[in-house]
Amino acid sequence: MDLSLTLKFRSPELSLFPVKPISPFSLPRKQYKPIFPCPKTNPKPHFTVTAKQRSPIEGVSKELNAIASQNLDFASCRRRVRSAFVEVQQKLDHCLFKMAPTGIRTEEWYERNSKGLQIFCKSWMPESGVPIKGVLCFCHGYGDTCTFFFEGIAKRIAASGYGVYALDHPGFGLSDGLHGYIPSFDQLVDNVIENYTKIKGRPELRGLPHFLLGQSMGGAVALKVHLKEPLGWDGVILVAPMCKIAEEVKPPAPVLKVLTLMSNVLPKAKLFPQKDLAELAFRDLRKRKMAVYNVICYKDQTRLKTAVELLKVTSEIEKQVEKVSSPLLILHGAADKVTDPLVSQFLYEKASTKDKTLKLYDDGYHCILEGEPDDGIFTVLNDIVSWLDSRVSS
Repeated sequence: MDLSLTLKFRSPELSLFPVKPISPFSLPRKQYKPIFPCPKTNPKPHFTVTAKQRSPIEGVSKELNAIASQNLDFASCRRRVRSAFVEVQQKLDHCLFKMAPTGIRTEEWYERNSKGLQIFCKSWMPESGVPIKGVLCFCHGYGDTCTFFFEGIAKRIAASGYGVYALDHPGFGLSDGLHGYIPSFDQLVDNVIENYTKIKGRPELRGLPHFLLGQSMGGAVALKVHLKEPLGWDGVILVAPMCKIAEEVKPPAPVLKVLTLMSNVLPKAKLFPQKDLAELAFRDLRKRKMAVYNVICYKDQTRLKTAVELLKVTSEIEKQVEKVSSPLLILHGAADKVTDPLVSQFLYEKASTKDKTLKLYDDGYHCILEGEPDDGIFTVLNDIVSWLDSRVSS
């Protein structure tokens, strides 16, 4: 890899200028009459861009398509949609579901955070009688949830002797909050710290090593968590992390100032058009088609305040990468066109920790944990487990 190339960041969250903004797995929408009533949106006038209509999901009933077409702005609606599709998702012809280990103990619950929001949490524990070697806590990416592909990922890691915990960020997945809205990135970070501090304090987990796993935007969350509590974790794993924006993509200072002012007036407005990212994120064609089953993923235009917060946090991280002192594993697809692998190289070179590893996977796309051929997915998962095992044993 030619490191003389300009470090770039091609992100669905942040491609504002001059690249067309994009968001994971955006698909057209078709309107159906909702089966379940959902809260009405705020009647106050606001500026927005109408989203494309979603096409029906092939292979599911009209009733399920009607459920999937609901307005997902409210967590109550997202929870109904997820409940309706759980069985369908688990039957998908994907190695993460078909080859999922058996005997894994799972638990789902809601934790009310200090902001009064109900945060969805889930755990995957080794089967009964298997000792727990350590704890892995997950931070998902923009628009995503911990309840779809990560289910299979978590089971594979739990089967290797780790307790795996995950949560949905406020405004995403099954947690409270306006869908796709990030009023403050620091609030996402503080929510992760608050909830995972409670989990790490559980009697059955005390004394065990604790690790943080962040994917894409979740990588930025994980880095900010580490920077806020540098001694709070025994290691950080980043998958295709969002941590730097190229100068040619970053808006000029005057434009950013205007965007920031606009975000104070119209923070929830959806101003940036979307693009279907499945082709760029999933290398395996069969798995690419399964992205539509992530029915509670945020697929609409990026909200103005969200875009500004994402721009701001990458700038903050870029200025502090030398403070990254935790044992660090960075994993990235070498052919990723969503977040540039050169950004991971930049992070690897600048981080002050002496215990750092960078793995680039030949021909790998953005979703190396979900969208590669089966053997590629298992290679990445095995690399994660091997790295964890080496830190636990030491």
